[in-house]
Amino acid sequence: MPSLLAATALAGAPSPRWLSVAPPPADAPWLTTENVRAFHDLCRAQRLHAVFQPILDFRAREYVAYEGLIRGPGDTALATPTVLFGLARELGVTVEFERLCREIVIRSFAELKLPGRLFINASVAALADRQFLDGSTSRLLATLGLRASQVVIELTENQRVSDFPALRQTLDSYRRAGYQIAVDDLGEGFSNLRIWSEVRPDFVKIDRHFISGIADDGLKFQLVRAMHEIADTSHVHLIAEGIETEAEFATVCDLGITYGQGFLIAMPTPVPRPTLPGSLLALIKRGSVIVYPRAGTPEIAVATARKLLMDIEPVAPECPNRDVFGRFEDDPALLVLPVVDHDGTPLGLINRYLLTDRFARPFRRELYGKRPCTQFMDDAPIIVDHGTSIQDLGHRLSQSAQHHLLDGFLITENSLYIGLGSSQSLMALITDMQIRAARYANPLTQLPGNVPINEHIDRLLARHVPFAACYCDIDNFKPYNDTYGYRRGDELIQFLGALLAEMVDARLDFVGHIGGDDFILLLQSSDWQRRLSLILRLFDEGMGDFLDAEHLGEGGYPGEDRKGGAVFHNLPTLSIGCIPVDAGGYHSHHEISAAVSDAKKQAKKMPGSALFIERRRPHAD
Repeated sequence: MPSLLAATALAGAPSPRWLSVAPPPADAPWLTTENVRAFHDLCRAQRLHAVFQPILDFRAREYVAYEGLIRGPGDTALATPTVLFGLARELGVTVEFERLCREIVIRSFAELKLPGRLFINASVAALADRQFLDGSTSRLLATLGLRASQVVIELTENQRVSDFPALRQTLDSYRRAGYQIAVDDLGEGFSNLRIWSEVRPDFVKIDRHFISGIADDGLKFQLVRAMHEIADTSHVHLIAEGIETEAEFATVCDLGITYGQGFLIAMPTPVPRPTLPGSLLALIKRGSVIVYPRAGTPEIAVATARKLLMDIEPVAPECPNRDVFGRFEDDPALLVLPVVDHDGTPLGLINRYLLTDRFARPFRRELYGKRPCTQFMDDAPIIVDHGTSIQDLGHRLSQSAQHHLLDGFLITENSLYIGLGSSQSLMALITDMQIRAARYANPLTQLPGNVPINEHIDRLLARHVPFAACYCDIDNFKPYNDTYGYRRGDELIQFLGALLAEMVDARLDFVGHIGGDDFILLLQSSDWQRRLSLILRLFDEGMGDFLDAEHLGEGGYPGEDRKGGAVFHNLPTLSIGCIPVDAGGYHSHHEISAAVSDAKKQAKKMPGSALFIERRRPHAD
C-alpha cells in the first residue's frame, strides 16, 4: 500500500528534523525522543491498524454504522490513540497523520465488507487537507467499491473555530461529494455547541460524561433530555456515547435517543460482529419504563436576590429634596428611591410617603427643598448581595423592623448598587415557587408530586408496559395527629415515604406522594406483591417508635368525635389498594386514578393493615 505521508517527514530521511525534542511537558510524559523515533518508524513501516466500534440503532435493533479508530502495536508505548495523535500534534504533522489513518481505516472497512456507514474522525484542521478536498479520498472509496454516501466525517478536535463561514464552505464541498457530517463530544470542548448551530450536522454525539451515571443523576438526565429535544427540532440524529451499564442503556433507550455506542454495546475490535448478541437483544426487548432521576435541589433553594432585581435609577447624595419629590410626582408607582454615592456605594433609601408627609407641613418645602436628600433618607437600609438565597433573604426580612418590609432592600454586586427589591415581590416569588414545587415534589418527603405521577402513568400506558398501580393510605391518621401533634404526624408520614422508597426497585418502581398521608406506587417489579406484603409488615413493626407504650398496650387511645363525645381511636394502620394494569386496559392517568382510589376504599374496609388487589378487568360488569 503506498504511503500517504511520502511528502512529509514521516516517510522521509532517517533523521527527520523533528527528532530533536525538548523536555516533555508535565501533561505529556510520552513526548520523548524514543517515542518520537518509534512514531516515525511506525508510520514509515505501516504498522498501524484499524479497529471498529459498532453504533446501535435502538429501534431497528441492529448495528447501522461503525466508527473507525486507529491503534498502534499493542506491546508498545504507542498503542493508544492519545499518544499517537498527541505526538502528531506536537510534531506538527496532524494533517498528514490523519491522512494515513483515514486510508488505513477505509481499506480495512472495505476488506471486512461491514454493512452500514463508516464514521471516520477528522480534526477541523484536517478538513482543509488538499488530498481530502481534491477527491483523492472519494476515488479511493470508488476503487474499493464504497460510496461517499456511506461515510460520515466526524469532527473530533476540540479547537476554537475562528472562521465559521469558511468552515461551512468547506463542509458544503464535502456534502456535495456525498459525505455526511457528525459533531463529536457534544457538551465538551470550546465551540461544539456553536458548531452544531453553524454546521447543522447530520449526527451529533453526546459526550460520554453526560451518559456516565445518567440513570441516577437528575441534572445529567435533564441536560441530555434537553439535547434530545433540540435534536428533534433541528432534525439531527443523536448518538449517545460511552454506554457502559444496563442502567445507562435503559435510560438512553427510554429517552427516545435513536443511536447508542459504548463498551456495553460493543468494544472496539479489528473484526467486529455484524449482528447483535442475544444479551443485547434481551436488553432492548425488556421494554421497562425507567423512573426518571430527580434533580434534588428545589428551585427555591437555588433562587437568589437577583431574581427580584428592579432597575431603579438612583439619586446622588447631593440631589436636592425638591428633585426627589419631583421624581415621586412624575411616577406614582415609585415608592422608594435609592441614594447611591458616585462610586456606586449604596447609602440609603428615601420613602415616598415620609418625604411627602414632611413636605406637606407649612413652609417645609421652602425650608428643605434645596437641601440634600440625605436629610430625609433612611441611612440604615437592608443591603443584600445579589447572590443571597431567597430563603436567607426572607429570614432576614422577617427579623427586621416593620419599615424595612415597606421600603424593601438594596441589591448589590461586589458591594456596588445594581437595583432594588421589594418585600411584596419576594413574598410573591416564594409563594409561586412553593406552589410549583409542590406540584412536582412534595415539600415534606421530597417525593414526586401529582405532575410527575401523572406523567409516569401516561408513559407506562403509552409504552403498553404491564405494571401495578397502588394507593397507600394511613388509617386513623387524623386522630393520631390530634393526639400526638402535627410534628409527630409529619414524622410518621416521612417514615412511610422512606419505607416505600426503600422497599421498591428505584430504577423500575415509582414512588409518588399525592399529599398528606396518601402515596402512589407504580410497580414494574415482577415480585410486587411480595414487596407490598413486606411494606405492610414493616409499617406495623415501625409504629412502635411512634406510639407511647400505654397506647401501644391498649391498642389505641381515647379522643373525641366531631360532636365532642368520648371515643376510642384504633392505632394507625396502612391500607393499600392495588390494580394490575395490562396493555389496553386503561387509557389515561385519570382512569388509573379513579380505579386505584376505589381499590384503596376496599382495602380500608378490611381490618388492620391490609392489601386489596382489584382482579376484575376495567369496565367489566
